[in-house]
Amino acid sequence: MKKYLGCCLFSVLSLLVGHGLANEPETRKLVIIAGKPSHPPRMHEFNAGVQLIHKCLEHVEGLDAEFVLNGWPEDESVFADADAVVFYMDGGKKHEIVQSEERMRQVDQWTQQGVGIGCMHYGVEVLADQAGSQFKRWIGGHYENMFSCNPIWQPNFSQLPKHPITSGVKPFAVEDEWYFNMRFVADLDGNQPAEIDGMKFQPILVASPSDDVRDGPYVYPKGPYEHIQANAARAEAMMWVVERADGGRGMGFTGGHFHDNWANDDYRKVVLNAMLWLAKVDVPEGGVHSKISAADLEANLDPKPKKRK
Repeated sequence: MKKYLGCCLFSVLSLLVGHGLANEPETRKLVIIAGKPSHPPRMHEFNAGVQLIHKCLEHVEGLDAEFVLNGWPEDESVFADADAVVFYMDGGKKHEIVQSEERMRQVDQWTQQGVGIGCMHYGVEVLADQAGSQFKRWIGGHYENMFSCNPIWQPNFSQLPKHPITSGVKPFAVEDEWYFNMRFVADLDGNQPAEIDGMKFQPILVASPSDDVRDGPYVYPKGPYEHIQANAARAEAMMWVVERADGGRGMGFTGGHFHDNWANDDYRKVVLNAMLWLAKVDVPEGGVHSKISAADLEANLDPKPKKRK
């Protein structure tokens, strides 16, 4: 009888343990790559920014977040089993992805396997004839020199779409170098949801630049550009996401120029939520909760010469 009861107890415990394991969330892996230092202090602080983001994500259940500093990693094993990779770095001809054909092929292979790809700030810019078509496939669009523009301004994100990335995010306005007039897939304006060849496109942060903002000056070249002025009153997307036909996801975020903007709770939360969404981790109700201090903003800044007055 004791032997029988022991067997029954073992079976029950086994079922309970198995049930518990079955209900544990699958851990998804996110890799965030910071670019090399550039720009004056407190601008393009990629290394400090990704470490701050990582700190805010450490407590998220079901997410294994790793970061890489100073560009493409020498040890590429960090990419093994990654569910999403985010690039926060300089772009154009300096973009870490375009430094070799092998890197381009590697990222393209990731997307074919359903890996999420995110690009932030200057990291959304590539040369159109070098990687434009790939970026449209991977994240739905890109910044194109002399087509897009990059003024420093303060959009008012007063209306937010219903989406996991906007969970818990309240309307906000932050001054930054917000790029707009991106070169989107299928020449979309980018301010409305759309579906093209199995890709679902969804704008997240949308606002209408004033005529003064459209007139410039832009950061470079200073403008104005007639085609930017011609779209007066049009709403512009400054953060967008896609669900690709391959099953993966993509994200573009044009903010991220000024390091101190990470102190804004809603600015920070919409990016943290996007990190989870890219990796297919459920965004918690109310979004990712995080707190940062003044000390956090001072941590890990790159040593840079002070800007001349």
